[in-house]
Amino acid sequence: MITSYFPKCVAVFALSVLSVGALDTFIAAVYEHAVILPNGTQTPVPKEEALLLMNKNIDVLEKAVKLAARQGAHIIVTPEDGIYGWVFTRETIYPYLEDIPHPEVNWIPCRDPQRFGHTPVQERLSCLAKDNSIYVVANIGDKKPCNASDPECPPDGRYQYNTDVVFDSEGRLVARYHKYNLFAPEVQFDFPKDSEFVTFDTPFGKFGIFTCFDIFSHDPAVVVVNEFQVDSVLYPTAWYNTLPLLSAVPFHSAWARAMRVNLLAANTHNTSMHMTGSGIYAPEAVKVYYYDMETESGQLMLSELKSRPRRETTYPAAVDWSAYARGIKPFPSEQPDFPGMIYFDEFTFTELQKNTGNYTVCQKDLCCHLTYQMSEKRTDEMYALAAFDGLHTVEGQYYLQICTLLKCQTTELRTCGEPAGSAFTRFEEFSLSGTFGTSYVFPQLILSGSQLAPERHYEVSQDGRLRSRGGAPLPVLVMALYGRVFEKDPPRLGQGPGKLQRPPSLAPFQD
Repeated sequence: MITSYFPKCVAVFALSVLSVGALDTFIAAVYEHAVILPNGTQTPVPKEEALLLMNKNIDVLEKAVKLAARQGAHIIVTPEDGIYGWVFTRETIYPYLEDIPHPEVNWIPCRDPQRFGHTPVQERLSCLAKDNSIYVVANIGDKKPCNASDPECPPDGRYQYNTDVVFDSEGRLVARYHKYNLFAPEVQFDFPKDSEFVTFDTPFGKFGIFTCFDIFSHDPAVVVVNEFQVDSVLYPTAWYNTLPLLSAVPFHSAWARAMRVNLLAANTHNTSMHMTGSGIYAPEAVKVYYYDMETESGQLMLSELKSRPRRETTYPAAVDWSAYARGIKPFPSEQPDFPGMIYFDEFTFTELQKNTGNYTVCQKDLCCHLTYQMSEKRTDEMYALAAFDGLHTVEGQYYLQICTLLKCQTTELRTCGEPAGSAFTRFEEFSLSGTFGTSYVFPQLILSGSQLAPERHYEVSQDGRLRSRGGAPLPVLVMALYGRVFEKDPPRLGQGPGKLQRPPSLAPFQD
């Protein structure tokens, strides 16, 4: 089943501008796909069986592409692993792979399907783009032969890459991106030797592309935005929602806001694995998002975006994330701090004991300051302010500085940092800031039920405060300033001692 969120008036507008050259705006689409998964097997299936499964998934994607095109979309993004799923070994993924050439070959698979061997998946995706006059973004697998002269060549004589492809509205392959920062369980794929910075130009702006875990990295994510100056980022992902700080929609929308770029994020939909959360995000606002743990069907979203947001008067100014926090003295405290764990990192916590107050909590070089007022201090809910300044080492290594206000799972201190799904305490006023040593800080404000706070109720000031704007009191679940200190990262994400299969204790929580 495919449903969509889209104002009808925008579709009419979109059709009227297709005939012009450079477009000031465009219609973006993302599709959250409930992937049809293969049966688990320890041995590779025949290629015919692999193609049968992939075509079943493409059948579903085809309906989404056609519906998006009918509603005026210029480009549609589909999820990572959206064509064959994710539970594979290196051997069992092989029947699903195709040789994907570099886009410089100027190839339209729909018109010349045999030019690079047997490529039925690329042919079908190309025809979907061409027949519906829409850019199609998909995630598939690439295979590249290698030999003994290459010291890094795997024993089976081939490289296998998690790969994004983009076909333009004529069906031409215009982008190919090999995922650089593989997540721990992706044992079926190889790490590329070098990071690729993939961009391409369209009549509706300059686009960059990367995949899922790449969003935590400097290469390619920050480089593509800051050095290549893209207008929009295409982002296929297969994201486990891991509360309290790593739920897809809050993190992705925060990233788009902090990086000041359009982000088209398409997640897979699998409620048993807590995978949901897709959206279309502009630098100044969340355009549309989808988060649903109740249904099992896919979801199509469309929204109008500015083609070149940097040229707009509404383009947000850069934030100095430590300006305010470094200018004030830490608030005095009469209570002891206590340790707590969030996603395997030991935070320093302090409890919010009154319905109004000023708190500071510090760890290493990071001090987090909070001023707040609750409508009332409930006896059945506990909140805490927490700080983390250190190297995350599980399932990849990356350096973090985080200030967060969150609801504890119960009224016991030991549950602070454990995931919670609902909140009834309402905050009338709040201001959160920190002495960050990085300019890459991603602001999140999550309400009860893991919903985003409406932007009319809060703002990020240029001096680095996440603060209330007034209006209705908010049932805050999590408030966070999530900082990445790239210069303190180990050489590469995803290849540290934490490269393990996902442990059961990491299973995300849904209230």
